Amino acid sequence: MLEVKGLHKNFGHIKAVRGISFTVNKGEVLGVLGPNGAGKTTTMRMITGFLPPSAGTATVCGCDITQDPVGAKRSIGYLPENAPGYQSMTVTSFLAFVADIRGYRGQEKQDRIDSTIKKCRLEKVRNQTIGTLSKGYRQRVCFSQAILHDPPVLIMDEPTDGLDPNQKFVVREMIKEMAGQKAIIVSTHILEEVDAVCTKAIIIANGTIVANGTPEQLRAKNPSGRLEDVFRMLTTGEEGIKNG
Repeated sequence: MLEVKGLHKNFGHIKAVRGISFTVNKGEVLGVLGPNGAGKTTTMRMITGFLPPSAGTATVCGCDITQDPVGAKRSIGYLPENAPGYQSMTVTSFLAFVADIRGYRGQEKQDRIDSTIKKCRLEKVRNQTIGTLSKGYRQRVCFSQAILHDPPVLIMDEPTDGLDPNQKFVVREMIKEMAGQKAIIVSTHILEEVDAVCTKAIIIANGTIVANGTPEQLRAKNPSGRLEDVFRMLTTGEEGIKNG
């Protein structure tokens, strides 16, 4: 459903992303891990068409993001970092606005809004303005706009960053409920996210992939069997704590 092929992104003399390739199929949740500045967000922005790649491309449900960006974007739901939204809109009016942009009208529009509000556990705040919501609810509202059109590919950048444990649990449950029917990417620097929702993961450092596999395969790369030690070893060159 999603194939990323040789993505590069240069900002002047800075090589932010250097030859990243991977695939995500239906039913898979790929964790994209890396320290701050590794190139995760830049990669997500190229896949979703927000940034043009310097080289390489991504194919989304058969549509090349560089050759047919509109076709590719139709198949993508995107939750960007920091959960942007119109603060003066209510949850319902915001989703109605998104539905209008997506071309939904009449009963189908209302059905999609109601279904999305239910999936994202927003019933209690559907008539509240976004600016008055907690960070956890704002994150769910942004999540809701990403899934309103039921996209086959869902891409999320730091979906639980800054949330408390209860809020993280809700967002992760929402991701797991959809995982069987979609190809999902979760970009994060929170290692526990891999165990919580991912079926496989890649680790990015300095704009390149330094590891690719299931959570179990990644843990096997360090004698401690701890993902944090593998992450540290691959992104800083330190072996980490091998015992305890």
